[in-house]
Amino acid sequence: MSRQIEIIPSILAADWTRIGEQVREAEAAGADGLTLDVMDGNFVPPITFGAQMLEAIRPLTDLPIEAHLMVEQPERQIDPFADAGATCITIHIESTRHPHRLLQHIHDRGCEAGITLNPGTPIASLDPLLQNCDRIQIMSVNPGWGGQRFIPESLTRIREARTRLDNAGRRDALVAVDGGVNKDTIAQIVQAGATWLVAGSAIFNKQKTIAESIHRLRAAIPTA
Repeated sequence: MSRQIEIIPSILAADWTRIGEQVREAEAAGADGLTLDVMDGNFVPPITFGAQMLEAIRPLTDLPIEAHLMVEQPERQIDPFADAGATCITIHIESTRHPHRLLQHIHDRGCEAGITLNPGTPIASLDPLLQNCDRIQIMSVNPGWGGQRFIPESLTRIREARTRLDNAGRRDALVAVDGGVNKDTIAQIVQAGATWLVAGSAIFNKQKTIAESIHRLRAAIPTA
């Protein structure tokens, strides 16, 4: 089954003094969605933003918006982000004792449900959840900061995630990748089986416009 390759800018790397303008530029440039990297200073060291950021940008765009919850006690954040207009809410399996319950609650709120793994977490830990998630997201850097280098071993993890979903009859579910996605890594990532590609500094940077950056990423995607 052929899947569309979706490029998803992470606003963590955007210029927050011009966030509305940059959201509109990303949509006009053909972005397929947006990601909010929500960090609480506990699960990962930095603190970024909460549901108020989603409330602020939701009226500016019709794009799907993912809330990627890099937080302790993610069960406390699902309702606020669903209320703010998230299309997808993604949780880390390492952050909760009850991932199945949270994925079900995300679905009950009308959102797609994603499950994410840090680089050191075995893919097999997701086996009990394959029927309950809409996507598996592979962290290809250690979460917390943008601009990190892609971890090469992530390619094996992407392939394994895709194989496990397919073997479980979940060919409809996506494999997403977050971290180190750029013009030099995107071809390998797509060939490994990922189709939802989160990119931050490769899109929001001072070297090129947002449109030029997205075009450069798309140009590097293999056609066969």
